Amino acid sequence: MEPYRIAIADDHAMFRSFLKKVLEENKDLAVVAEVSDGLELLKVLQETKPDFVILDISMPNLRGLEALDEIKAIRPATKILLLTMHRDIDFLHQALSAGANGYLLKEEGERELFMAVDLIRNGKPYISPLLSDDLAARWARLRQEEGRASFAEALTLREREVLKLIAEGKSNKEIAQMLFISVHTVERHRAHIMEKLKIKKIADLVRYAILKGYVGGESLSEEKERPIRGQTSTEK
Repeated sequence: MEPYRIAIADDHAMFRSFLKKVLEENKDLAVVAEVSDGLELLKVLQETKPDFVILDISMPNLRGLEALDEIKAIRPATKILLLTMHRDIDFLHQALSAGANGYLLKEEGERELFMAVDLIRNGKPYISPLLSDDLAARWARLRQEEGRASFAEALTLREREVLKLIAEGKSNKEIAQMLFISVHTVERHRAHIMEKLKIKKIADLVRYAILKGYVGGESLSEEKERPIRGQTSTEK
């Protein structure tokens, strides 16, 4: 029987290597792709045709939560496990709502990894044991609340992409080039994001993005208020 094909997307090379080594201890599993961000993953999906994707949330260019929609569009049958350090209920909700089949915390990854892969492979959902019953119950209640204001105000996929790139210090022109849209459209998305989040300063927007896991590596105290290049551009 052909081995079960797995792709790994994580921006830490050493962690990817460790994960591959652990997975391939099981002869029934084969890691067919290793990539460092969501955009790279989308490029290799058709070529490698994985049955299963292990996906980090916080990655450059296109993070895991945004990549979920694209993966499902390209390969609907592919199973997806979010392997992350984030225990925030918002991430759990977003991941499962966007089509993830499981959510595993990195701190217990080696111990629970094969259980997660096995359950998801056999059509069952998986949620990390370290996420308490109370957390899971709160997530379930939130999903059942129709018209909940916080979700009605949720950012769109494109707005989340723009927010991430703004927080990484990209100019409006750079964002436009990366997303194949006009500078005017970038400015419009930014205005909508700030309106929805009720944030008036770019520095506060960056702090929000860091707090919610859109970018990593900087502490909030280190993040200084700085202008975003191309802020006043009206180029189309």
